[in-house]
Amino acid sequence: MFDRVFLVVLDSLGIGHAADAADFGDEGANTLKSVMTADPKLPNLESLGLFNIKIAELEAEPCSAPKGIFGYAEELSRGKDTTVGHWEIAGLISEKPLPAYPNGFPEEVISAFCEANGVEILCNKPYSGTEVIKDYGEEHVKTGKPIVYTSADSVFQIAAHESVIPLPRLYELCESARKILCGEHAVGRVIARPFSDKNGEFYRTGGRHDYSLEPSGETMLDKLKSNGFDVISIGKINDIFAGHGITESNPTKNNQEGEALLLEMQKREFKGLCFVNLVDFDMVYGHRNDISGYARALEHFDETLGRFLGGMKESDLLIITADHGCDPGFKGTDHTRENIPLIIYSPNCIAQDIGGFESYACIAESVCRNFGIASDFSDQNFFERIKK
Repeated sequence: MFDRVFLVVLDSLGIGHAADAADFGDEGANTLKSVMTADPKLPNLESLGLFNIKIAELEAEPCSAPKGIFGYAEELSRGKDTTVGHWEIAGLISEKPLPAYPNGFPEEVISAFCEANGVEILCNKPYSGTEVIKDYGEEHVKTGKPIVYTSADSVFQIAAHESVIPLPRLYELCESARKILCGEHAVGRVIARPFSDKNGEFYRTGGRHDYSLEPSGETMLDKLKSNGFDVISIGKINDIFAGHGITESNPTKNNQEGEALLLEMQKREFKGLCFVNLVDFDMVYGHRNDISGYARALEHFDETLGRFLGGMKESDLLIITADHGCDPGFKGTDHTRENIPLIIYSPNCIAQDIGGFESYACIAESVCRNFGIASDFSDQNFFERIKK
């Protein structure tokens, strides 16, 4: 058994379109392949076998002697968003997609929100987060009306200038929306999107907060916690699971904070899971079609990874994966239906190609088996194949 498992989600780093990608309009998407066109230098990910994953179809040269365990997983859930992806990683399969609103939210939702909070709103359309404040920011500042918008994902987002609607009030609005959005309108996340301005330009600030739908069943986090293990979240993991199964939460504003906390946590003694989400790959680069920025962020993570590998104990296990794709070179700016990488390493494991798995839930099953916890999240796991 490994005493400490570090599970790191590189948010949106898909490695090629899924078999059913055409159902989602995503045939041909490949996030990693697009990012590699910017020629990032990734010596540590390369050494662990990232470029050796066969389905990734990369032009990058595979490592001749990878020291890691590498493979991939397909998604069973009917969705391609953060909530559904993370829930499946933790063992929950979502058989129905969470509701999305390509034409904006229905009048019954908006009326209930406005009446409950004594406000009128702006927008109510699918929008890019940066574009919506560019197009509606001035009107918002003049009128004080919150900007409500959505995307291709199951989200209800509220943007507000911090000097017009202070953060505590913005969070109150989101909490109110979360209570309203239930039943058939139970979106995956309500998201607070604060912004400010400088030199006439609006920009998003670091006070984002997600109010997630509560998980529909027991996850590996619940099982670990109930069996006395530590479940430490870094980034938005606590938000995604609405606090369920978490013993310690460490929120972050960006990848740099998340990576720094990962290195800090490595120096601490604990027994259980450290679950990390690095959101900038998706939020800052994928959704903005910024291939170069995505590549540079991946380089930064690779440098952090080098330091982390140097500090690993034989009783540590590292799992690097993703939750969906967001191909910055693909049409549009939305998430893409892709397979995810499985990059696994421990000084106490034998390097190998573990091939493909039919569900992200193989991760939950493997983590539970490592800690000797009975579970039935998946018929497949990689733990039995990697342990010595």
